[in-house]
Amino acid sequence: METKDTKNKTSHIVEVEKLRIGKGMPLAIIAGPCVIEDFDTTFRIASELKQLTGQLQMPFIFKASFDKANRTSVNAYRGPGLEEGLTILAKIKADLDIPLLSDAHEIEQVEKVAEVLDIIQVPAFLCRQTDFLLEVARSKRTVNIKKGQFLAPWDVANVVEKITSMGNDRILLTERGAMFGYNNLVVDFRAVPIMKSIGFPVIFDATHSVQLPGGAGKSSGGQREYAPVLARAAVAAGADGVFFEVHPDPDNALCDGPNSLPLDRLTNIFTQLKAIHQVVTPESSEP
Repeated sequence: METKDTKNKTSHIVEVEKLRIGKGMPLAIIAGPCVIEDFDTTFRIASELKQLTGQLQMPFIFKASFDKANRTSVNAYRGPGLEEGLTILAKIKADLDIPLLSDAHEIEQVEKVAEVLDIIQVPAFLCRQTDFLLEVARSKRTVNIKKGQFLAPWDVANVVEKITSMGNDRILLTERGAMFGYNNLVVDFRAVPIMKSIGFPVIFDATHSVQLPGGAGKSSGGQREYAPVLARAAVAAGADGVFFEVHPDPDNALCDGPNSLPLDRLTNIFTQLKAIHQVVTPESSEP
């Protein structure tokens, strides 16, 4: 197996609105529903997450997709689309005063989403699409790169180089598991320090890492019961933040329900993650 030097480079601290993510900073939470189902449900999730993370004094970024372009089935729900989705996200941002993350899927979407989002996410399947990456970088927004399931962790350096070639060093790197046979993902936690050695904060996507892509035939399956386990391991390995998909009723969610966490079960999970982060990152400026 190929190995790479993991000696730490100077780690960037990425600023998102009033938040700072990276070495010595509190553990960040990126969370929200897989996809916007309607305004009321999306607002409720964002509001409850803001309240919980505020109580725990954890930096919070709200995520939700306006379009899930890579669904298993052509008949799967994709979301409200660009215009309506951005309108919903903009209102949530204004009403709750929280930073936003969502993903773009096409070059033509980037300029529009940059008007609303604080972080533009590069979907895992697009992390090698050079022209798309360069356009996202030109937006000057923070870029969250989802590591493709097909990439080795050290290969993310090539993706980073494409973003920084445009003069944008506001980058987050997200680990979300690697393909392991059919309909399954595994997480190699060596990826966390390897990706951190590239010089940017690393986020662990706990819920997509327990997804079973296409595992339900016409949709993806998932094993949400393992998401907290993997999240704890990732924070112990040095992750700077954790990404969760959550829903009030995951069994009836319109997208990624099997790997989403119930909204009412997050308090203990977040509390445990904060405690682990304080142990493994003693220099942290956590309250």
